[in-house]
Amino acid sequence: MIRVMLGAVALVVGMGAAQALEPDEQRGLTFVKTNCAMCHAIGKYGDSPLPLAPPFRTLHEFYPIDSLQEALAEGIVTGHPSMPQFELEPDQVEDVIAYLKTLE
Repeated sequence: MIRVMLGAVALVVGMGAAQALEPDEQRGLTFVKTNCAMCHAIGKYGDSPLPLAPPFRTLHEFYPIDSLQEALAEGIVTGHPSMPQFELEPDQVEDVIAYLKTLE
């Protein structure tokens, strides 16, 4: 019984450690929560609030994530009709890319 309980505790602790984000990934998550989550699903699960907006976890299926750096830096031109144009600072681009890579 004690072994089972210790195994369960180790599993939960291990899962928490696997989900911890590096500082740049956390900053990227904060950016997308603030600017993108109203339309896009930004996590590993769930539907996008705006059906036309692709979940971020699927972006790597259509684009190499690193290839999005230029679009983020120069300004994303609308991917869906209500999407605002964003132009990120270089450090913000790196943070968002780092976060998107956690979703692959």
